[in-house]
Amino acid sequence: MTTEERAYWVAFNHIRGIGCARVRRLHKAFGSLRSAWEASRIRLIEAGVDNRTVEALLRGRPAIDPPEVLARCIDLGLKVLIWADPDYPIRLKELPSSPPVLYARGAVTAEDSLAVAIVGTRKATPYGREAARRFASFLAGNGITVVSGMARGIDGEAHAAALDAGGRTIAVLGCGADVVYPPEHGRLSRRIVESGAVLSDYPPGTPPEAANFPPRNRIIAGLALATLVVEAGEESGALLTAGYAADYGRDVCAVPGSIFRPASRGCNRLIGDGAQPALSPDEILSALDIQRTAPAVQLRMNAPESPVEAKILDMLGAEPVHIDLLRAKVGLPVETVSGALSMMELKGMVRTVGGMQYVAAFPNVPENHQE
Repeated sequence: MTTEERAYWVAFNHIRGIGCARVRRLHKAFGSLRSAWEASRIRLIEAGVDNRTVEALLRGRPAIDPPEVLARCIDLGLKVLIWADPDYPIRLKELPSSPPVLYARGAVTAEDSLAVAIVGTRKATPYGREAARRFASFLAGNGITVVSGMARGIDGEAHAAALDAGGRTIAVLGCGADVVYPPEHGRLSRRIVESGAVLSDYPPGTPPEAANFPPRNRIIAGLALATLVVEAGEESGALLTAGYAADYGRDVCAVPGSIFRPASRGCNRLIGDGAQPALSPDEILSALDIQRTAPAVQLRMNAPESPVEAKILDMLGAEPVHIDLLRAKVGLPVETVSGALSMMELKGMVRTVGGMQYVAAFPNVPENHQE
């Protein structure tokens, strides 16, 4: 496709009310979006274009210069992806409602066709955050791209954990791809661009308005083979993502939680409605019929290197343990335990979850585990 024609795809994306179905209709009727853009009212009507689309186009196009809007994308460092492009996400392209235009910072690659969406509440509990990190880290370590929405809470944890595991991750925004939202995720956004992509189907500069977020969930679900809801209340937007995934014929999984915790009610309801309970990361691979690919060297890198580390690691699992209780269990001075924990955290063997509490980074892998 020529650069000139691409500019008209971007121009149509700037007109409210002309989405996937209408772009397809216009392209089919005129053979190119440039011809559709330049068509008169009479030609549009003769081509069978509905009145709503005709009026939206005639109102919007005087204020839009197609080459100029494309040039702005380039100036902002955004790549424009359209249906015909080979790097347009293949899973999304499979859907009849795929966005005609995507704006990207970073790169979408062929390996991103193997992806799982991890979504959940912005008001995540420590349990939800740890579950998100555990699933995202495992999946990313096995070559699966983690897709989420870069929101506070579960989304942010999933992206960060995937990156920390050396994997790829894609963030789908409810604003322009050039806008960082929430603002405190500036560093996270930069990391995602380096090892994945930030995507949006909203034009550059679009602010993060509340109405933008539910529609973007369809893209999150569409990019992934499966959607995992980690923690969600009864009205969580994550449930919308799960609904889109189900509509697309993709797998839906949910992490079960306490019946007394409001943040788990959405997940528990999904399981009651037929979603697969996600009791361990391995079950996601099984659901997708994917073989585990993380090399044994990754396990060796996280093996204890001293009797002190071995003792500490033996006492840690998925549930947080306070350093005082840990010291009492291993029977060593607090200075020894604190120093060992600091080194183990640097080596990726343990993680602090706040309040001087620690968990094992790989609680399901025994010390003597061998692939």
